[in-house]
Amino acid sequence: MPNSRPRHRRGAGGGGGATGRDELVSRSLQSAEHCLGAQDFGTAYAHYLLVLSLAPELKDDVKETFQYTLFRWAEELDALSRIQDLLGCYEQALELFPDDEVICNSMGEHLFRMGFRDEAAGYFHKAVKLNPDFSDAKENFYRVANWLVERWHFIMLNDIKRNKIYNAAIQKVVRSGYKSVLDIGTGTGILSMFAKKAGAHSVYACELSKTMYELACDVVAANEMEAGIKLLHMKSLDIEIPKHIPERVSLVVTETVDAGLFGEGIVESLIHAWDCLLLQPKTKGEDGSCEKCGKVIPASAVIFGMAVECAEIRRHHRVGIKDIAGIHLPANVNFQSPAYSSLDSEEAVEPYTTEKMSRVPGGYLALTECFEIMTVDFNNLQELKSLATKKPDKIDIPVTKEGILDAIVVWFVLQLDDEHSLSTSPGEETCWEQAVYAVQDLADYRIKPGDHVMMEVSCQDCYLRIQGIHVLGSEHEMDVVKSFTKNKDSLSLGNEAELCSALANLQTSKPDSVEQMCVLESTEIALLNNIPYHEGFKMAMRKVLSSLTPEKLLQAMDMDTQCQSDEINSGSGQKENSVLSAPDPYYVLDVSEGFSILPIIAGTLGQVKPYSSVEKDQHRITLGLISEANHFPKEMLQFWLRHVEDESAMLQRPKSDKLWSIIILDVIEPSGLIQQEIMEKAAISSSTEADLQIPS
Repeated sequence: MPNSRPRHRRGAGGGGGATGRDELVSRSLQSAEHCLGAQDFGTAYAHYLLVLSLAPELKDDVKETFQYTLFRWAEELDALSRIQDLLGCYEQALELFPDDEVICNSMGEHLFRMGFRDEAAGYFHKAVKLNPDFSDAKENFYRVANWLVERWHFIMLNDIKRNKIYNAAIQKVVRSGYKSVLDIGTGTGILSMFAKKAGAHSVYACELSKTMYELACDVVAANEMEAGIKLLHMKSLDIEIPKHIPERVSLVVTETVDAGLFGEGIVESLIHAWDCLLLQPKTKGEDGSCEKCGKVIPASAVIFGMAVECAEIRRHHRVGIKDIAGIHLPANVNFQSPAYSSLDSEEAVEPYTTEKMSRVPGGYLALTECFEIMTVDFNNLQELKSLATKKPDKIDIPVTKEGILDAIVVWFVLQLDDEHSLSTSPGEETCWEQAVYAVQDLADYRIKPGDHVMMEVSCQDCYLRIQGIHVLGSEHEMDVVKSFTKNKDSLSLGNEAELCSALANLQTSKPDSVEQMCVLESTEIALLNNIPYHEGFKMAMRKVLSSLTPEKLLQAMDMDTQCQSDEINSGSGQKENSVLSAPDPYYVLDVSEGFSILPIIAGTLGQVKPYSSVEKDQHRITLGLISEANHFPKEMLQFWLRHVEDESAMLQRPKSDKLWSIIILDVIEPSGLIQQEIMEKAAISSSTEADLQIPS
């Protein structure tokens, strides 16, 4: 703690008012110092606020001690979850010391821990600007940037071919007369700078992400173009004329496209731009200056697709096994990935995943030729508006190779103008990945030449949707024709009787049980397909339980001896004592991230009471159905979070006097990082009966 006591510098004047103020300041300083000694940081902080409001000339003298007091008081407020008070204290401190990089950095750290990463980035950025050599602030800013700046920004900026083609297209259009430019979703500001460098008179750029907006400001300033490019921290949908930009522009440039083309809202933003921000497009045969006409780069796009076999995609989207480490998965449980289940969801969920198909482990096999899915003209307002209301198009694609139908892979060609284009196909070295529409819910996924893959495509909720994927086999077509030809005029009483009998059988036969849909993340499905993973955990749990068995038997023998003694003394029955002598079960807690059947596997290993920590009701119902299908007692599997009122108690046993026999941890993320929070909780509650089981 700083121990230098500031001395109040008296003013030149000596009026009574000044004397009274000086005495109050002096007493407040003494009180603040006393409170610090007693570790009463809240009161000390209040005294320093009074001192600085009465004597702002003391700022330099008390700055270090004030910082220390603020930080210690903020720690206490944070521990008490008094978040509003904590933020209020920092706001007061920054009013007094607006250019203090240490306070800015500390404010950012608190905001980051609370989950306000955008706001935290702003404070870290300010701290670095105030003191470029402040290593703590620089480290914090880079750390939060890793959260907020999507990885694809770096990949995109390193895509030299993409940058050159966009630059050439923008340069060509600007030099032809389109001199006022709006860059929608500017990111780092690179397209805006291309436009300015090409000779645009007015350039405006909008960016919603605060972090990317501030980054764009720095990039534009570093290139000495801040005077010629007006950056707006907002969505393009919120831009108004003349409030934000003075008049309609002649050119909109954008790259708000994702692997499925429409997923970043390009259709919605361009409809708004044509309605509110762009000049009207030049009509065919129209002469006149381009400055009075509107245009969009990119001009259009063509979407392509291909049916593929890919074991890696299958592993992440379909549960392909029925038995896992001795546990049978019932037929009435239907596992689906979020992308597939989004077809029936009212929420706007991305209906595809993305892969760099040229680098997917194990590769892929094309089962059809490349086929065209859709074209879209970004310079045609009516076409853009009709996309959302247009009925789905039906597509029929002939199969060219035999294999397993795992997915429809989608890419596009972005036509920037009549000369420049970019392709995101699997064969291109580009920053974009391909969109993957996993195929699910088919009776048979194997297809061969002569079959046809059928699907419906549309643009709904700002996404390219491919649904209703099914296979029409050549045998099926022949069977339908033969059956119709043979039976169309031959219905007899005997035929009717057979039909009635068949219908009766259908009505009286009942399915095993109601089907339960369980939506799992692709990583959870892949884990469920990982037999060695589950077998490894089963072996580890069996080994631990075996090592605990002698101790349990010894406890049981001690209890039997005691019960026999009690029986002799009390004359009670043998049956009653056998119940009393039963040892406690082994208590097993699974705190794996997401869906896990490890607790059910633990239940197969003897006298075990397994607890699962899954949170979603859908997952709990599914685990219950799996338990029931494997003939476990209904009360065997427990869901531990139902017993926990406070998250801090999550790893405590139901009986507070005993610890867990085994805690199952899966704390290693796919990236190799360890989930520190779970490890810390487990360290506090680690069992005395068994070591923690952690996968290697």
